[in-house]
Amino acid sequence: MIIPLRKSIFKMSFVFKIVLMLAISPITLCAQDVEVTIKNIKNNKGQIVIGVFRDEPTYLKEDAFLIRKFVKKDMVNGEMKIRFTMEPGVYGLTLLDDENNSGLMEYNFIGIPKEGFGFSDYYHSGFTKPKFETFKFTLEKGQKKNITIKVRYI
Repeated sequence: MIIPLRKSIFKMSFVFKIVLMLAISPITLCAQDVEVTIKNIKNNKGQIVIGVFRDEPTYLKEDAFLIRKFVKKDMVNGEMKIRFTMEPGVYGLTLLDDENNSGLMEYNFIGIPKEGFGFSDYYHSGFTKPKFETFKFTLEKGQKKNITIKVRYI
């Protein structure tokens, strides 16, 4: 029996899609949604840089597990929302309001930050670097997490 070409391509395409769905489903099932609300952004210059850390040692070395950059085009009244998809685990988010797009925190001559900064669900009011414990959070399997970061300018 001869199968028309169109039907055989459709069957192969359908089978391929099923196999692809099964292959990527463990990745999708492990990924959790994280929505971050950023408040107190003073202007629309530059970009927002989010560093994702997993523990105190990498945070102290400023060796982020993941760095994401976002333009401020969606900012309304000093606030914007961003989304991440991450595996379950313990994380801490740091934020840099990178007004000059350098990708780095700028400091004045006595070491005070010139640009805004923030941490996941923690407003840092001190002048020293906070401990990872103060802004870490746990992302559970199947959980949608909402985080707020209030930007601080000195």
